[in-house]
Amino acid sequence: MPELPDVEIFKQYLDVTSLHKRIESVQVLAPEMLKEVTVERLKDALEDHAFDSSRRHGKYLFVSLDSGPYLVLHFGMTGFLVYFKNKAKEPPHERLLISFTNGYHLAYDCQRKLGALTLTEDVREFLEEREIGADAMEIDLESFTEALSGSQASIKSALMDQHRIAGIGNIYSDEILFQSGIHPQNKTSQLDESALKKLFSAMKEVFTAAIEDRAYPERFPRDYLIPHRRTDGICPKCGGEIRTAKVSGRTAFTLMQRKSAISLFL
Repeated sequence: MPELPDVEIFKQYLDVTSLHKRIESVQVLAPEMLKEVTVERLKDALEDHAFDSSRRHGKYLFVSLDSGPYLVLHFGMTGFLVYFKNKAKEPPHERLLISFTNGYHLAYDCQRKLGALTLTEDVREFLEEREIGADAMEIDLESFTEALSGSQASIKSALMDQHRIAGIGNIYSDEILFQSGIHPQNKTSQLDESALKKLFSAMKEVFTAAIEDRAYPERFPRDYLIPHRRTDGICPKCGGEIRTAKVSGRTAFTLMQRKSAISLFL
């Protein structure tokens, strides 16, 4: 699933390719993915207008139009953007196709249709209505600590709770915890100030590295877990074997490290 680094890269891609270009036509190829907006309203808001800026919050991408509203994109499990001119490069699972007057197109591709498309007049109001927490890259240590306070859930679950902190999903929560040396099953309420500081620093470092490396696992630092997330993988820090196990009904990757194990949920 696209998480914060992926959506940040989508934002950068859209900024480079699609801003300040007049929209000639809009095709909604999966109207069932529209939320709280009709096909007609979406087309009316976009056609004969242009995108003038964008912003990301957590896993949401907001693209402002010169006419006022924002196009809201959520990428679900499989969503991404493609800017193209040659039809041979047209992606196979287009759900929204925006055609510009310059002859190019911007496609929102989402194979499993688990994403969402809508409009909003006010980003802050949109986030408040859905009780979305502070963005993981913008939050400060004090707010981070406060967001996690009171949770009786495991720290992995708390990190993935978009109402607490926005942008962290399954894969990057594993990496953040791995870099912090914190077991994902630890109760959030049991983490002391030192552990929370370590977790906060790891979150910022992991996301910064992922964005700089364009979210390509093969480019990640050598001691990162993500490139080794497979059943025959080897822990990049201890050389231990990565094994699978069932944890709370979920398949987990377990790194056998000398006297301890870190369970990594998928």
